[in-house]
Amino acid sequence: MISIKHKDFLFTSIKDYIIPAEKVAHVQVGNNAEHALLVLTKTGYSSIPVLDAEDKLQGLLSMRTVTDSILGLAHIEYERLREISVDQLMRAELDTLKTTDTFQKGFDYLIDLPFICVVEDDGTFSGILTRRVILKQLKKYIYNVH
Repeated sequence: MISIKHKDFLFTSIKDYIIPAEKVAHVQVGNNAEHALLVLTKTGYSSIPVLDAEDKLQGLLSMRTVTDSILGLAHIEYERLREISVDQLMRAELDTLKTTDTFQKGFDYLIDLPFICVVEDDGTFSGILTRRVILKQLKKYIYNVH
């Protein structure tokens, strides 16, 4: 049975734990795979959000998807990077959270994901919630509860 104190913690809003959009590396729908590969490589992330011109979330792009797209039978076809657009490679079907969602909902998603994108009601990208942030908050909560 969960005590009232625990429920209060689990049902707090995630809005204070979100890494804001302006601090999150991303690519635009119209970018080519070469640009995306540069962003992924420079940041060291395995995947990044894809936004449209109005900052609405369109999908996620992974390093694996980009590299898979240029693997030929005999060699890596680097020249294809300029020809392939991000929207051809991105995964458009993805789970998201809203800024009003609870810590518990974020925790449930982040058991299986390193991060989840957070959007406003109109689809505008707000930022990401990371497993690291959730675990840090959980640790802080566990060690401070007596």
